[in-house]
Amino acid sequence: MATTSTPDGRMAWYRALPAQGRRAFTSSFLGYGLDSYDFNILPLILPAITAAFALSTGQTGVLSSAMLVSSAIGGVIAGVLCDRIGRVRTLVLTVLAFALFTALCGLASNYETLLVFRTLQGIGFGGEWATGAVLVAEYTAARHRGRTLAVVQSAWAVGWAAAAVVATVLLSVLDEDIAWRVVLFTGALPALLVLYLRRGVEDAPTRDDGPAVRGSFPELFRGPLLRTTLFASLLTTGVQGGYYTLAIWLPTFLRESRGLSVGNTGWFLVFLIPGAFLGYLCGGWFTDRLGRKRTIAAFAVVDAVLVVLYTQLPTSANAWVMVLGLPLGFGYSAIFSGFGAFLSELYPARVRGIGTGFTYNFGRGVGAVFPATVGFMATSFGVGGAMSFAAGAYVLAFLALLGLPETKDWELS
Repeated sequence: MATTSTPDGRMAWYRALPAQGRRAFTSSFLGYGLDSYDFNILPLILPAITAAFALSTGQTGVLSSAMLVSSAIGGVIAGVLCDRIGRVRTLVLTVLAFALFTALCGLASNYETLLVFRTLQGIGFGGEWATGAVLVAEYTAARHRGRTLAVVQSAWAVGWAAAAVVATVLLSVLDEDIAWRVVLFTGALPALLVLYLRRGVEDAPTRDDGPAVRGSFPELFRGPLLRTTLFASLLTTGVQGGYYTLAIWLPTFLRESRGLSVGNTGWFLVFLIPGAFLGYLCGGWFTDRLGRKRTIAAFAVVDAVLVVLYTQLPTSANAWVMVLGLPLGFGYSAIFSGFGAFLSELYPARVRGIGTGFTYNFGRGVGAVFPATVGFMATSFGVGGAMSFAAGAYVLAFLALLGLPETKDWELS
């Protein structure tokens, strides 16, 4: 990406950050990328786990959703800590927790043990994104906040790509019974990030909010913040319900409904993942130019249409499904680009961590109902038919925007 010396150059968003802000940006990017790696390896090895423990589609759906449900609890805990002990300290704790339980998943001897570790994994997973988003948002000027947070969000595609490569290679060269465990052991890599986080990264200075308690969970449900919390939670539920349905069930859909091997599934992801990376970056540009609400609303409509097309095309149209992977990945990632800026801007500094953490992870927790429901519906409608249910999630997100203000150009305290 080219740079210029003018304030409005392509990299102006990065050059405008102070030195501490750049360190915070780098640590948050790495943390979220490694967070993505740990999450995305499960869908890729899910068929192997299903075979190892003889699971039903309902059980695999519950396994996939367990972490998303517990992430809502993790988001609340991390949000309170984020406001009370600081953004950076909380980020370190979330990364350590997530890495530990990812590795322990690889030691599970049965389905029940794996389910417990996967659920505990969600505690760390729930706090990492929101904590990093708030940390970076408070260092960033309003005119660049959408793009800056979108680049942090793009780390999800980077981690996803790394997971796809590692899982594909290990499943190809190792026996399936051991390969999925080795893949999970590699998920302990985020712990290495802790060493970086402790070096030279500090919280951004924020204006004192007076005698009010920092990180007060009840405050989210009082006065004008009640409306904000309600509609922001519905928004994140819709967007994440749609996303996680696709992220969790897509590899299974490609293998069972499209009859693809592990290798061929990887080729379909070659279109999907670059589309996701571009979507995050371009979505950030739209967020700063068009506004937070318009960008999210536009992509909610696009995503609902693409989900139906992708899952309902006949098996004779596999080539078109491959091509549709690029716009699908673009659309369901671009809609996330404004979340870091939007949610951070909706709350004052004293509850910014808990507000962002709760609403984002409430969406994860309740949105987890969608992929679990797909698992049970698949027995009657097939995986593809059940996945089209995700289009309704994007409709919910579109409607939730009606209750929220536009925050473009709002400066943070």
